[in-house]
Amino acid sequence: MTATVRSLLSAGGACLLLAGCVSFGSEAPPQLLTLTSNATPAAGAMASASVTDAIVVDVPTVERTLDQVRVPVQVSDSAIAYVKDAVWADKPARLFRTVLAETLAAGSGRLVLDQVETGAERSTMLSGQLHRFGYDEDARAAIVRFDAVVRKPGSPLRKQRFEASVPVATVDAVTVGAALNQAANAVAAQVAAWTVG
Repeated sequence: MTATVRSLLSAGGACLLLAGCVSFGSEAPPQLLTLTSNATPAAGAMASASVTDAIVVDVPTVERTLDQVRVPVQVSDSAIAYVKDAVWADKPARLFRTVLAETLAAGSGRLVLDQVETGAERSTMLSGQLHRFGYDEDARAAIVRFDAVVRKPGSPLRKQRFEASVPVATVDAVTVGAALNQAANAVAAQVAAWTVG
């Protein structure tokens, strides 16, 4: 056996040993969490409007702790952990934007678009910042807090804070996910009524 062959065999053996110790991909979570709107337009429902009558719902801005797919736990004023195995199917801001848009469309009957579809400056614009979207250990509740901003053509800007909390008995992915879905829908309903009111 030549030195070259021995080197290749040795390198191959080292790779096999290494493969048993190193993972080249993160393990998939048992399930992915998502949000579903309690109020959605009926199948086949149509809406048409001029640009000035449409409502554009933008993706909320978030701070870094929410700019990811894990579910944060507010342990204290200065400490954050994460709910084990709780992973969103998409980032919370985009999921929440969908619930807002669905709730607005179902409740108002108006044409609801996203920024990608229109970008028109003459539409009513709903934007804002998602401050909380996770579990609070002190409150033992899932909390959603959203600062909504509405801009209507020819009217001054309006801003208001909305919040909902849902008690959580067991801190696990399924329970916290369901509670956040409930809280998100409660906030979306409040924001929708305020936007078109």
